[in-house]
Amino acid sequence: MTQHRAFQEILPLFDPAAPPEAASDTGTQIERGARLPSYIRDHRQRLRQRFFDGGATALPDYEMLELLLFQAIPRQDVKPLARRLLDTFGDFARVLSAPQSRLMQVEGVGEAVVTALKVTEAAAHRMARARVIQRHVISSWDAVLDYCHTVMAHRETEQFRILFLDRKNVLIADEQQAQGTVDHVPVYPREVVKRALELNASALILVHNHPSGDPTPSSADIEMTAQIDAAARALGIAVHDHLVIGKSREISFRAQGLL
Repeated sequence: MTQHRAFQEILPLFDPAAPPEAASDTGTQIERGARLPSYIRDHRQRLRQRFFDGGATALPDYEMLELLLFQAIPRQDVKPLARRLLDTFGDFARVLSAPQSRLMQVEGVGEAVVTALKVTEAAAHRMARARVIQRHVISSWDAVLDYCHTVMAHRETEQFRILFLDRKNVLIADEQQAQGTVDHVPVYPREVVKRALELNASALILVHNHPSGDPTPSSADIEMTAQIDAAARALGIAVHDHLVIGKSREISFRAQGLL
């Protein structure tokens, strides 16, 4: 109980005594100074308690979204907005990773909601990254895959990332090299190798996502990987793997015999 009170003091999301104010975003608002209706107040308290008692697994996606929206919109019923967001983007992860421009097109979404969602997404990325950076990649392979899926699996456009390793296969840097469209991302082998030399990296793991959800490598993926591998080997840099991230699974070039 002490831990719960401390948490409530930090996040207005979990503060049932939040000061009255107008809703932060568009939608049905409760006038400043008005008492929060009991049906909203009781629903929020029940939801908080279920989260405290059972954690995230006790809540479906729309209720997890409600918890986030409580912080952004303290003075209105946010259940309809949570439902609209899920209807628009499909699931909790895709709501968090949706571009700001698309989020703002959803009725009821304003800057406060976008901020709450994007801060949560950034926190998830940082937590996943902390499990792999400065760690031995081979012994942390599951964490590496989890990180790649967290950062890339639900993106609506292709992204190309590089994991840079030292001579002991410790991950020393993780960087986005390029960002593209729904089915293409421009990658330049010369820039990849140049950055590896700048970081004094001894090996690379290439990673990109397929927004379609199907991680099957395209002929362009295979050709681009071969070009990077050739350029890197010429300078004594190894390309350990190229991972293509889909919505629910990934494909390894090394495992498929493509590298």
